[in-house]
Amino acid sequence: MSGSKKIRLGVNIDHVATLRNARGGFVPDPVRAAQLALAAGADGITAHLREDRRHIVDEDMIRLRRLPAPLNFEMAATEQMLDIVLRVKPNACCLVPEKRTERTTEGGLDVIGGKKNLIPFVDELNRAGVRVSLFIEPSIAALEAAVEIKAPVVELHTGAWCNALELDETEKAEAEFLRLREAAATCEKLGLECHAGHGLDFDSARTIAALPQIAELNIGHFLIGEAVFIGLEASVQQMIAAIAAGRAA
Repeated sequence: MSGSKKIRLGVNIDHVATLRNARGGFVPDPVRAAQLALAAGADGITAHLREDRRHIVDEDMIRLRRLPAPLNFEMAATEQMLDIVLRVKPNACCLVPEKRTERTTEGGLDVIGGKKNLIPFVDELNRAGVRVSLFIEPSIAALEAAVEIKAPVVELHTGAWCNALELDETEKAEAEFLRLREAAATCEKLGLECHAGHGLDFDSARTIAALPQIAELNIGHFLIGEAVFIGLEASVQQMIAAIAAGRAA
């Protein structure tokens, strides 16, 4: 796989909806944020419809699907979410673990313990023409389980690596990046498309973009946070430049 191929950037607009819902009403509008991100060069939009609707709501997903760009629908593997996806028909969906008490997604999906339930779930999504990815830990066992589940794409959870970088835990960060590098290389061997995300900023996105197997990065919280200071379009453009610099390296 050539390392010169452009990495796609999916911008997660969940936390624009978080801000809207904190006060109620209609602003800021996550769909407007999606339009700005796309105008700045993003390749697609990611949004997570949670069971408790703490940020994105059902109407947001319907409106986002109308945009002329790929929509990646993050969701738990539940019957309710399956019904919604089959109605909305996004381009892709990413199955993630979900707990009511968590602030954000914590860790990867248990694809090993949940394999029996995930196989028919993913099969239905595949038959509906929705590209499925599994948000997993960067482990060989998880990747092998993804192949058995017949998901064509995995998204490697970069949170442990990013947290170690934030805390200046150099040894741990190096070990976590090694796990990511080995997992990305294994994806290529197993025929899985490799995405990555969670906790990435300009520096860490530049670093992981150097891995030639990475086809897509999904980034949200950091970009929305930076947008408070420099604007969303500038934030997305700076991220695109960082990713391009990492890939060129």
